[in-house]
Amino acid sequence: MDLFIEQTLSGLASGAIYACLALAVVMIYQAIDHFNFAQGEMAMFSTYIAWWLIAVAGLPFVAAFFACIVISLVGGFMVERIVFAPIADAPVLSHIIVFIALFSIFNSMAGFLFDFTPKKFPTPFGHEQLIEGVPLSAHRAGMVGVTLIMLGVIYAFFRYTPVGLAMRAAAAAPDSARLVGINVRFMLSLGWGLAAAIGAVAGMLIAPITFLTPDMMLGTLLYGFAGAVVGGLTSPFGAVVGGFLVGVLENWMGTFVVGSQLKLTVALVLIIVVLLFKPAGLFGRVVVKRV
Repeated sequence: MDLFIEQTLSGLASGAIYACLALAVVMIYQAIDHFNFAQGEMAMFSTYIAWWLIAVAGLPFVAAFFACIVISLVGGFMVERIVFAPIADAPVLSHIIVFIALFSIFNSMAGFLFDFTPKKFPTPFGHEQLIEGVPLSAHRAGMVGVTLIMLGVIYAFFRYTPVGLAMRAAAAAPDSARLVGINVRFMLSLGWGLAAAIGAVAGMLIAPITFLTPDMMLGTLLYGFAGAVVGGLTSPFGAVVGGFLVGVLENWMGTFVVGSQLKLTVALVLIIVVLLFKPAGLFGRVVVKRV
């Protein structure tokens, strides 16, 4: 029973990271109807920027954390404006090729600028056990707390602010949004920026556990994709729930069924099963097009 509780708590902590990535994936998907295969590499590169601000520039962790979020927000915005805006009407295959190119560029740039040696990334929470008798480290509890706070801020932003409402309108009904004066192109670019900022938070939370390397997000992004598919690609709330579900299921299956070496296959199986039996996900809406 203790092992079950331990794996559940650990799964919730991992699920917090997958929820962040799943939310970022859904935001990009709603903007352009495609997966951003470079989402993990963008998050990794942002984490290297945070490491440089702390280790080289000497900023305290909190200052570097928020500075990295702002830099990632601007960087994601610029990627959309410079790279994707000119090919907005290009075929799907062109977008996929650009995503793969961005994946390679960010991965190679991280190795070139910061080298491939694994680096320790600091945590403000520490790694000691949080509560006696409860198998949950302070950092993993902090991961869940930071994720929930960030998700609450994002919910309030989209629910109550004019810019957030405009972004929702631009994603849901771009033609109608243009008719009421919303700059849809700008809102889509801002969505990219927010997705990059959310990914940066995920990278900074997972780096103290996995060490900082150019390949640190490869497997994690697959779990994020699984969370987005399970929750629903049209539902940000569903993506968050899906991320936590994937985190818990991954730990349960890896510990009690398939073993730790095959945990990654759990995400692949989840993606296939959901796409076969419930393509819209648990919370996604079914889109019907009249032809």
